[in-house]
Amino acid sequence: MPTALVLGASRGLGLEFVRQYRADGWRVVAAARSAEGVAALAALGAEAHQVDLTDAGQVAGLGWKLDGESFDVAIYNAGVIGPRTEGAQPVPRQDFDAVMHTNVLGPMMALPLVLPFVETGNHGRGGVLAVLSSKMGSIGGMESNAAWMYRVSKAAANAVVKAVSLDARHAICVALHPGWVQTDMGGPNADLKPQQSVAGMRRTLAGLTHHDNGSFHNYDGSPIPW
Repeated sequence: MPTALVLGASRGLGLEFVRQYRADGWRVVAAARSAEGVAALAALGAEAHQVDLTDAGQVAGLGWKLDGESFDVAIYNAGVIGPRTEGAQPVPRQDFDAVMHTNVLGPMMALPLVLPFVETGNHGRGGVLAVLSSKMGSIGGMESNAAWMYRVSKAAANAVVKAVSLDARHAICVALHPGWVQTDMGGPNADLKPQQSVAGMRRTLAGLTHHDNGSFHNYDGSPIPW
């Protein structure tokens, strides 16, 4: 039975990943920050853990719980948008700390811990480790500086993915842009429903090859410049 790990799965895209993988018969291990999120995951048949991904002790504890696992797909989904600013303007330290802790420190702690479990996935040939990023973090594609705290954090998260990919020997590490999705962050006027975005990302993940290690993709598989 194929196995997926979804970190940051209490709602939105993370929860939809769990729903779709479970519907296709996968075994799913998932983590959520709140007890309510854990309950929602358990209701879908996932093996749920309560973890604050910005807490080093809790992340280390999750690593202990995962000992001996192999994941064909692992997805890091946790993220916050922070202040919705227009233009480059000074950022209060509390906003900087909140956004960077979740969007950058979280994956910096979790990805090196999760990578060994993905290296042994897909029957030892290596699985896929994906971080849900955003094209707003693309420096090469930047045409606006709105919400620049979020942009900076996602550019840094992309650097985390690229750096971790250099340690991968069998796993494929990628950053994914989910599209503009109707979630709490994207709002009701966004282009895509979560079901559409996740279905597209799952197809993209399933079609990756080792040549894609350390790359950045749209939900439909098209490349995005770093």
